[in-house]
Order: sequence, then structure tokens, then C-alpha cells
Amino acid sequence: MKISKLILLACVWGSIVSCEDLLDPKLTNEWSSETVWTNPDMAQAVLTQVYADLMVVPDHYDDNFLDAATDNALTRNYGSSVYRASMGAFSRSTNPLGNWDNMYDKIQSINLFMEKGVTDDVIYNRVSKETDQAIKTRLLGEAYFLRAWCSFKLLQTYGGRTDEGEALGYTITNHFIGDKESAKPSLFKRDSYKDCVSQIVSDCEEAARRLPITYTGDDVVVGKSKIGRACGLAANALKARTLLYAASPAYQDKDVIQINGMGNFTVLNEATYQAGWERAALFANEVLKDAGINYTFTAMAAKDLADAGSDTPADFIFRTYMGLVHGMESRHYPPFYLGNAQTIPSHNLAAAFPAKNGYPITDSRSLYDEQDPYLIARDNRFNMNLYYQGKKFGAYNSNIDVSEGGKDSESFHIYASRSGYYLSKFLSTTQKNMLDPIQTLNSRHFNPLLRKTEVWLNYAEAANEAWGPEGKGDDCKYSAFDVLKIIREKSGGITDATYLSEVASEGKAAFQKLIQNERRIEFAFEDHRFWDLRRCLLPLDTTIEGIQVTRTDNGLSYEIKEIEQRPLDALRYYYLPLPNDELLKNPNLKNNMGWNNN
Repeated sequence: MKISKLILLACVWGSIVSCEDLLDPKLTNEWSSETVWTNPDMAQAVLTQVYADLMVVPDHYDDNFLDAATDNALTRNYGSSVYRASMGAFSRSTNPLGNWDNMYDKIQSINLFMEKGVTDDVIYNRVSKETDQAIKTRLLGEAYFLRAWCSFKLLQTYGGRTDEGEALGYTITNHFIGDKESAKPSLFKRDSYKDCVSQIVSDCEEAARRLPITYTGDDVVVGKSKIGRACGLAANALKARTLLYAASPAYQDKDVIQINGMGNFTVLNEATYQAGWERAALFANEVLKDAGINYTFTAMAAKDLADAGSDTPADFIFRTYMGLVHGMESRHYPPFYLGNAQTIPSHNLAAAFPAKNGYPITDSRSLYDEQDPYLIARDNRFNMNLYYQGKKFGAYNSNIDVSEGGKDSESFHIYASRSGYYLSKFLSTTQKNMLDPIQTLNSRHFNPLLRKTEVWLNYAEAANEAWGPEGKGDDCKYSAFDVLKIIREKSGGITDATYLSEVASEGKAAFQKLIQNERRIEFAFEDHRFWDLRRCLLPLDTTIEGIQVTRTDNGLSYEIKEIEQRPLDALRYYYLPLPNDELLKNPNLKNNMGWNNN
């Protein structure tokens, strides 16, 4: 058997990096199976290439963030995958966010490595049998994690309910599919959502058994030189995410959840529904304890994402490391500063950030003034994510001006913001003239793929559903209320918990909305909002708003304006369609609801 186009990565593995500063492919060729699986460098390269393909920059959707397909943002690139997704341009033959072939190709490589790459035929250390076995144990653990990661991506994209109300996932493949087997597509079917969750959970557990919780010390096999690879904590965090999705209303069978309409569902089987949330909460609680985090919450800072050092930030579990680059800034800086402003935050997102006293800006007690919207102090993450009228831009000696005729307005440049906001998150703020064409400057960036904060918020969401805002499970130190209080104080700078207490007193439904909003602002532009809207069965057709700034004799006038309609008003948009080619060649595959004739 041949391994076609095996990419040999001729460099020493230090830390995983992104495609902007990625492991440089030096040779592409075909190699015999005997050659590959007796050469330790070539064997490991099969796994390394999976890492390289999966660990991407945060705006990898045609140079846009996935949030541009949600109410968090919009894009000026009308030919991009996220714009087509935001307009509902999904069908059996066209899925702008489809990853079926890509993920299955990765799973095939992983399965082949698991079968061939850790046998006695390949020796990774010829000096010590113990070290050789330790390397194989770690590599096998990494393979289990990577298979779980790819499988979760398939579940996230294609998991859904059929027209009959059955919750299905993807087709589980836990061994290498050879030519004879692949020639018989009728042998395969979509497995149930529950079975897919079980497979991913099992892979995460197998990974965690073989991997160190984190890479520390100077050990040649599991020391800090391996930071960037999958670790036990990453496997546990991925399991926690998977269990959260499994408990979510969108992925329950029809006898558990009845979907009444967009943003509206009824729980039919309370016991089954609550059991899923309790399972998710209890495991997230175990991750927080067993990972050595000791319930210490560390807030993410802007410098953790851009202008970063070489050390992995404390909150990051699994991440992409981008070396000295400026691609993010080129794609998203305002045009006046020589950027292309690809992804533009919405006023919807801006309005989601509460005042510093904890109240939403829609509450009179927030002291928010529509005619001076940036006067009051806001949640710290407001400034971390957004540039707005009057805010100083990075290290430049100038402020954002989106007013009519201003340097950052649509009347000044065709690529300027349509919403009155620009992106700040993930972009360098410390260097002046960064995109100067004569001497372009660079910045180090991270893209967090798994964060400890996510585990905290996964726990809060599941605990609230299982036990209410202030309830706790066995051996759980914190309630959902406690977690939000900590995160809002540490990340948002909100020390007053009065509003939090008021919402908690209203019960779990009200508190769940608050948790959903907390996820929205904490994970903005980190690929969560698109999927959170769907798994929670929240409205998808929210009109995108911006803010119009006008100069008058009395100063500045502000007016909220509608910018873009999102025609995602049918229930089928909660789930994405399976690829048409797969459906045509395999009649056993059932499509998600609403896509059989589209």
C-alpha cells in the first residue's frame, strides 16, 4: 500500500504553529508502507501533518472569523464562506462550512498511524527500550486525542435531528478503511448522536490515560519541550465540551425535546434531559479539580492573543502559536491604518457587554445613555474586543472616527466599517505603523482552541440546568452563580453582584440566558457563537445592527441602524446538510431535518 503525498516535515518539533508560520514542507512524494512504518521520523510525520492541518488561525474562514455568520459580526467579503452561511446558502450540494472530506481524511491518517506507527517495527529511541515505549505511549495518546478532535468537528458540523426526530451524528470509523471496504459505501450509516458522543468520550479517556496532564519539567518525552501537543488536560477539556453538546436541547431525540419553532422548544422528558446536564456538570467539575487548577480562575488578557510572549498563557489548554507575523492585522485593521477590515463587529455584540455595575445597558440602572453610548464604564471585555467612536487606536496617536466624513467612516474608504465598530481582539495594539509597506512590523499571536475558562463556563451552564443557579452537585465546590460571579469579576471587572443575585432569584431559565450572554462576550471571535446558537436552539434570524455617528452643531449624535437581514428563519438552519455526493452513493445515510429536498 502507498501513502500518497506524505509530507516530510524537516524541522525539529518545538511548539505547534499556525499556517502563517507553519512547519515548512520540504518534500512531497510517495513512499512504500514498509519505508514509512520503519522510519520513526516519517511515521511521526503522519501524525504531525494532522496537527499542522488542524491548528489554524482564528480567522480561517476565507480570512474571516466564523462570528461573521452570527449576530456578533458581519463581513465585507460577499463571496466568503461566512457570508454565504449568514445568508442561509446551504444545500445538499453546497455547504460553505462543510468539513466532511477534510475530517475523514484526517481520521484515516490517524487510524493508520494507530495501527502502524506504534508497533515494534518502528523504533523512536534506539538507546532505551523504556524511552521508546514512553514515546509510543505518548504518541498513541496524541492520536486518540486528535481522532476525538476530528470526530467532534464532524459531530459539531453534521450532528442533528432527522425529519423523523432522530438525533444522529456522523459515521464512526475507528479503523483504517481500505480500498475494498471503501468500495462498499452501503456498509456505512450515520451513527446515533449518543453513540458518537460515546466514541469521542472513549477516545478522550484513552488519550488522558496515556498523556501527562500538562507538559512540565525537562523530561525528554513529556517535558516542557512538548508544549503545544495534546495533553491530558486537553483531552479532558474536549470531553467536557462534548458532554455539554450532548446535553444541549438541539441534539435530543423527539421524545425528549419538542422543537416548536425558532428559539422555542419544550422539554418532554425532564428526567432524561436533566441527567445529561448533570453528567456534563459533574465531569466539568472533575476536570477543574483533577487538573491541578485548584479552582483558581485566570482571566485572559489581550496580550495573550497578540503582542504575546513565547510562553503559553495560563488560561490556554490547547492552542495555535503564530510566530512573528502581521496577517491578522492586515486582514482586520481599519483601512486608514492599511488594513482590509474583513470582519466587522456588530452593535448587537457591543450591546451585549454590561455596564461596570453589572447591569445590562438595556436596564436604566446601568446609567447607559443612547446619546453618549461610550461614556459609562463597561465590562473590561468591551474594550478588549472592540474599537468604537473616539477610542484610541492601538499605539497610534489618533482615535477612531466613524462619523460621516471621518477617517474610519464608509464615506472615507470603501472598505471601512459598516457597523461603526472595528475588531480589536486578536490584533496587535503595541506597535505604531505596523503595516507600513516600507518596513512592515510583526507580532506574536495565539489562537486558543481549548481554554480553562471554557471548562468553567461549561460547568456553570450544566450546573444551572441540573441544580439551578445556586445549587451544587455532590463534591462540587461552586454553583453556577459562584462561577459567573468569579468570571465577571476577574474577566469583566464587575465587583457588584447585585444584578447577578436578582437574576438568580428568577430561576434557572433567566440565569441560563445570562450564562449564554457570558459565553457570547467571553468567547467572541473564538468559533463558539455560531454553534452555541444552534445547540441551544436560539433565534438565528436576528437583524444585524450598527451605530450611525453624525456630527452636529451640538457635538455627536448616535443612532442605531439596521445593516443586514439574516434569512435564517427555518428550523432546518439549526442543522447543516450532509454532502450530496455522500447521500447519492450511500442510501443508508439519513440527512438532517429539512434538507432532503434541498
